Amino acid sequence: MTWTISYTPKAEKDLKKLDPYNRRLILKAIEKVSKRPLPPPLGIGKPLGNHSQTHLNGYYKIKLKDLGYRIVYQLDLECQTMTIIIISTRDHDDCYLEAERRISNSLHISEDSLDYNFDYNN
Repeated sequence: MTWTISYTPKAEKDLKKLDPYNRRLILKAIEKVSKRPLPPPLGIGKPLGNHSQTHLNGYYKIKLKDLGYRIVYQLDLECQTMTIIIISTRDHDDCYLEAERRISNSLHISEDSLDYNFDYNN
């Protein structure tokens, strides 16, 4: 069963910046992983963890060594959605640092958009 694939707006921009050849290969890899995105033994997903520079526990990666790209994604088990956070070249840990920045920024946006209007009369 294939999971639903979604992209953050910045990940969509990452994808659009790629040349057509690399874009096709990356989309093919994402599609392949979306069939079994969980970590082994249930799937082929590769979990990320917390390291000295990044804290990406609960996120997963796809490494395309031949192309030199990395993809970071998040899973929503309830909705069976695989959300692509970043598609980037594998320049040391820059990909993971940017993924963490994007995740952090999206959390701040989500918190800011919450409705804090309470009805104190009830």
